[in-house]
Amino acid sequence: MHEKDSQAERYVKIDNNLAQHGELSLTAIGLSTHIQSLPTGADVSIKALAQRFTEGEARIASALRELEAHGYLSRTRERLPSGQIFTRTVSYNIPLSKRLKAAEPVGRAPAPAPAPRQVQAPDPDPDPEPAPAPAPIPRAKATPPLPAPAVPGAHREAAELLARLRLRDPRLLLSERDVARLAPGVTTWLERGLSPAAVSGTLAGCLPAEPIRSPAALLAHRLREYRPPLLPDRPSFALPAERQIQPFQTCDGCDRAFRSATPGQCGTCAAAEAA
Repeated sequence: MHEKDSQAERYVKIDNNLAQHGELSLTAIGLSTHIQSLPTGADVSIKALAQRFTEGEARIASALRELEAHGYLSRTRERLPSGQIFTRTVSYNIPLSKRLKAAEPVGRAPAPAPAPRQVQAPDPDPDPEPAPAPAPIPRAKATPPLPAPAVPGAHREAAELLARLRLRDPRLLLSERDVARLAPGVTTWLERGLSPAAVSGTLAGCLPAEPIRSPAALLAHRLREYRPPLLPDRPSFALPAERQIQPFQTCDGCDRAFRSATPGQCGTCAAAEAA
């Protein structure tokens, strides 16, 4: 039995699929409810949530990973114009997999059935002239399918990586056209210093338990949202001229070795000659 009062403000709508989720822990469900009730831009870091609730950082971190694995949360690392790196957290009231499913185009309605042909009544004349045999209708030639677009050589490694994802999870089976369309995004990841194993692990890791209706859409989302930032240029460690170690030179006056950028006399011989 429930006694519910209508509220005009300060309330949040929670989907029953989240409130009654069979695999999420109670901590994860409550944490998602709390995050959805906060305004955009609120601090939902692990430390901030641990200060708000009695659960520790380890338990809150585990609950956030649960929500991320089931599509109710996404966390991406981004760089500000000042160079500072921060984590952007997005909370979803509908799992990511269902959002992708809802975005799929609705199938085309089936074509109407052809109208039945009218059969002409037989001629009552007992001696009708024989009708000529109908000419055979030529069968239309089947149009061959268009060839898949060729993958440029610069994206060959990325295309092979995408094709092998189905070996990690059969649900990530892609068509040739999907591979050609997604390969440039994978090439960008590889050019930013990630190894092929790291790219495969990020794209095929933490997949939802339910069937994946559109693996190409899921991978396109991850390539776009999880794209790593560019690495900063390495600073120069060149020593100033006064701290650089000079090579050895042989004194022209006493044949002793001394350090100098140019050949000539040592300090003793130079001072004696100047005197």
